[in-house]
Amino acid sequence: MSASLTLNKVTNFLGLRIFSTLKDLFTGKLEKEEFKNFLRKTIVPLASILLFIGLWHLGAKSLYNTEATFKIEKALQDQGLEAANALEACIASGESSCQPNTLPSPSQVWESFQSLLRDHNIISADKAAFIEKTAAMNEKRIAAGKDAIVYTGRPSFVDQIFKSLQTVFAGFLLALLIAVPLGIFIGLSPTLKSAFNWFIQIFKPVSPVVWYLLVFMIVKTLLIGSSEDSSFTISFISVGLCSMWATLVNTAMGVSSVDKDYINVAKVLKLGTFQKIFKVVLPSSLPLIFTGLKITLSVAWMVLIAIELLAQSPGLGLFVWEEFQNGANDSNAKIIVAMFVIGIIGFLLDRLMLMIQNWVSFDKQDAI
Repeated sequence: MSASLTLNKVTNFLGLRIFSTLKDLFTGKLEKEEFKNFLRKTIVPLASILLFIGLWHLGAKSLYNTEATFKIEKALQDQGLEAANALEACIASGESSCQPNTLPSPSQVWESFQSLLRDHNIISADKAAFIEKTAAMNEKRIAAGKDAIVYTGRPSFVDQIFKSLQTVFAGFLLALLIAVPLGIFIGLSPTLKSAFNWFIQIFKPVSPVVWYLLVFMIVKTLLIGSSEDSSFTISFISVGLCSMWATLVNTAMGVSSVDKDYINVAKVLKLGTFQKIFKVVLPSSLPLIFTGLKITLSVAWMVLIAIELLAQSPGLGLFVWEEFQNGANDSNAKIIVAMFVIGIIGFLLDRLMLMIQNWVSFDKQDAI
């Protein structure tokens, strides 16, 4: 289903909902308080979106005119009246070669979004055709013990989104596997807490760029002589190490703040260490652990862009950098598209973690 078709369905649904609500209001079927809730939850957000788009359009138009005026005046000073008039006519005609390269308008961003989707469909069709064409050949190569021929064409924007999601979830899983067990042991032992406190305080504020360089030094040595692309490995390890600290601190804090009565009951019941952790400690500290995991996932998604750029991993970070370096007339619009995609995915990831947290939440009295 295309993005434009989905947008049309959403628009039609909202239109029907608004019409139905207004009809109920005028026929007396809608209570005043319900109408206020409708205004607050539907009309106000829609009005704020329209205001944002309107201000964006006016700002883009103002910047466009400012840069166009500057270019014309500079041409007048450097090359004379004839060149300035020619440039003004070129800008007015809409020819891409002479357009000011500034903040794109909302309509330009929407056009670039549709262009990226069309590009994805073309690349997907080419990839499917390549796979079909090489299927028989690859069967023979695999039977002969040789590597299959793989598609090496450039990834589309949608492919890069999925690559970024793959990287961030791999990094998040790494952060979870390191931070939660370590946080449990630190929380259970005041001695370990004292031993690790300096380590956490020093390395928690380290920049993603520095973590990337450290991981790069280690991974390139471990994978020396390997023909595999190490960019994904470097990216997800860097993301995991950058983002794990919130989970580590929150897990240790949650474990150390478990009600002592629960611990005493566990001793009375003569629970083993692992039984105590899984039946008492973890259930009681889950709220704080999930708070840390939410922060970890948010941080992982934020640092991912910079790390992908440095690692040259084919994700959204590399897409933004390549468009910035490209400097084409629609590059700025594509960067804004990527910005909205990054923001929307970040919001959805946060909602996903909240949904999981609510799903596993429980009354603390059920811990034992």
